[in-house]
Amino acid sequence: MRIENAVMGRKGILQKIFLGILVVHLLVIAVAAGYNKGLKIWPMPVSVSHGRGTLYLRNDLELRIDGRMYSDASGIFKDGFFRFLEILKGDHVFQTNISSFNSSLIIKGIHVVIVSPSDELQHGVDESYKLSVPMLGDPSYAYIEAKTVYGALHALETFSQVCYFNHSSRVIEIHQAPWIIFDEPRFSYRGLLIDTSRHFLPVPVIKKVIDSMTFAKLNVLHWHIVDEESFPLEIPSYPKLWNGAYSSSERYSMAQAAEIVRYAQRRGIHVLAEIDAPGHAKSWGIGYPSLWPSINCTQPLDVSNDFTFKVIDGILSDISKIFKYRFVHLGGDEVNTSCWTSTPHVSNWLKEQGLNGDEAYRYFVLKAQEIALSYGYKIVNWEETFVNFGSKLSRETVIHHWLRGGVVQKAVAAGFQCIVSNQESWYLDNVGTTWKTFYANEPLFNIRKPQQKALVMGGEVCMWGERVDGSDIEQTIWPRAAAAAERLWTPYDKVAKDTTEVTERLAHFRCLLNQRGVAAAPLTGWGRAAPMEPGSCYKQ
Repeated sequence: MRIENAVMGRKGILQKIFLGILVVHLLVIAVAAGYNKGLKIWPMPVSVSHGRGTLYLRNDLELRIDGRMYSDASGIFKDGFFRFLEILKGDHVFQTNISSFNSSLIIKGIHVVIVSPSDELQHGVDESYKLSVPMLGDPSYAYIEAKTVYGALHALETFSQVCYFNHSSRVIEIHQAPWIIFDEPRFSYRGLLIDTSRHFLPVPVIKKVIDSMTFAKLNVLHWHIVDEESFPLEIPSYPKLWNGAYSSSERYSMAQAAEIVRYAQRRGIHVLAEIDAPGHAKSWGIGYPSLWPSINCTQPLDVSNDFTFKVIDGILSDISKIFKYRFVHLGGDEVNTSCWTSTPHVSNWLKEQGLNGDEAYRYFVLKAQEIALSYGYKIVNWEETFVNFGSKLSRETVIHHWLRGGVVQKAVAAGFQCIVSNQESWYLDNVGTTWKTFYANEPLFNIRKPQQKALVMGGEVCMWGERVDGSDIEQTIWPRAAAAAERLWTPYDKVAKDTTEVTERLAHFRCLLNQRGVAAAPLTGWGRAAPMEPGSCYKQ
């Protein structure tokens, strides 16, 4: 394998790519109606043209990156290329001598043009790409053109899905060549929630989840780090907080959290940190009991105590040094204020402030929002905050829908951005929800106005952790999360209206995940169900 940093004029590079694409256009066979049903790419791209030929990859595939616009000084794309090769080659034994093959049908390498010199990963980064694999050329190259390195990484993933190892010839083949693919995501936010409070997930498990997300082009890992059961994250400003972890070995140091963020970023995945408050926070008081209203009434956090907000400030100050995504999730859901109204010193404070329980709930959420805004974050809150406070929330708030019907429509009508995670369709811990329900869930349901549709950032599937840990998280996530991933990536008019049209293609993707070491469950049966009987992976 050889890597070249080709410093050439942009005009010359693009002329070569144009000529390669032109050859592809001239050779692509007209695709008859229904011919694309044989495609195995997941999620389905925006535009695909292909033929019926077969090409072959050289074992020592060459990477040529245009160094004039994007130098890849960070090595993000080179690392992605190495992962691409590792996926393709696996543990196969290859034919070392391919001189008997027609040289014009051998792909020598991949020629990459990335327009933006920056590899900063931030919300809304351009993820589009163009991939062309011509049928003629001596030597032949596949061509990738992308605005950013993250679009180029998506192109590699798509390319990997049109390559197959032939066990007879012992070479990697590209079927249905030549190819021209243009692609970009429908939504900028395509998320997966993991929960490390209900069950601790070791760092290697989290990294493996991140790797699997890239295969389906999901791009946000929502890390629900803490909850009432445990507080596993180190907070240097308040070092006793992680006394609330299950044990001393079930913790994440700040260095480990930074490594997870770094690992994800190099794969084009944002990490959204969630620090849920004032409810779901019993574990905070293990190290600092004064955060509890009382020893017998431990949540929500004590709204009357200034120390509560100093701790929140310290947490956000510390995590802002690591979690660089534009958003932070402040929770705010399922708050029962009876603990405040029944605890004497909190009840007296409420009377002094002229607040009832619901008004104190609003006071807490808005004060926490102010702290987050002071660190440059935009805020995500669960939908209860909008249902209860409406327009009193900061206009920088993103409403995370999970519970009630009609909330998204009302929130966007009020001018708020939204993330969709309705529990009846996109909660992975509901193992009785099949992949067909995940696929059919439409984030823009019943939203008519274009300006309101634009406020829906996307959606997220939620892997709550009450009944999953490192032993079964993969098969509980996959392949159902992939069904939602296509809904979030593929244009609405390309998404199948009948799930039977995509069953074979999703089964193929599920088997692809298995081949890549991801324990994706069969499509048949409930979530994370075992195979029903002996048979081919592609039939389960």
